[in-house]
Amino acid sequence: MDLYETLQAYQPYNEQEERDRDLLLHMLGSGVDLWTRDNAQAHLTASAWVTNPARDQILMAYHNIYHSWSWLGGHADGERDLAAVALREVQEESGLTRLRLVMPEPFSLEILTVDGHEKRSSYVSSHLHLNLTYLIEADPEEPVRSKPDENSAVGWFSLEEAVARSTEPWFQERIYKKLNEKLKGVSSWKRSSKP
Repeated sequence: MDLYETLQAYQPYNEQEERDRDLLLHMLGSGVDLWTRDNAQAHLTASAWVTNPARDQILMAYHNIYHSWSWLGGHADGERDLAAVALREVQEESGLTRLRLVMPEPFSLEILTVDGHEKRSSYVSSHLHLNLTYLIEADPEEPVRSKPDENSAVGWFSLEEAVARSTEPWFQERIYKKLNEKLKGVSSWKRSSKP
């Protein structure tokens, strides 16, 4: 199933997801390239809400650009399998290798604003991340490490602490709390096998 069909089938959790899904569908249907950073206004990204098997801990990284604890994720950069992007980014940003995609479909979706910033000595203008979030399970006993060019620490937190550690109020209220609410219903969802 392509991304347009995936988003058409996606059942929004709340008004934010409903509005963002409609805008994502409109943008995908426009024919504009959203798959690479060549589109400096808006491009596709994938994030991961990484949980332990007991579903009572979340893996977060301290992001160097935003100076905040946050989820893990990154740009599609031409890759059409956004779940694979999320898995790759978790591996790169945390060092974890024993990862399991809990479900093949997106766990959440959101359009995120990114303020202008410096990256690798170049200015990146403000833009949008058209983001799909995937639920990924990892073993909290596996050692983690930071990725110095992106984050300065990686660690496991309780669900509540993961939200509290963020210094970005919009993410706390609109994204991380929502992801934790959705996580509580995961036990009844069909699990997929590791890709």
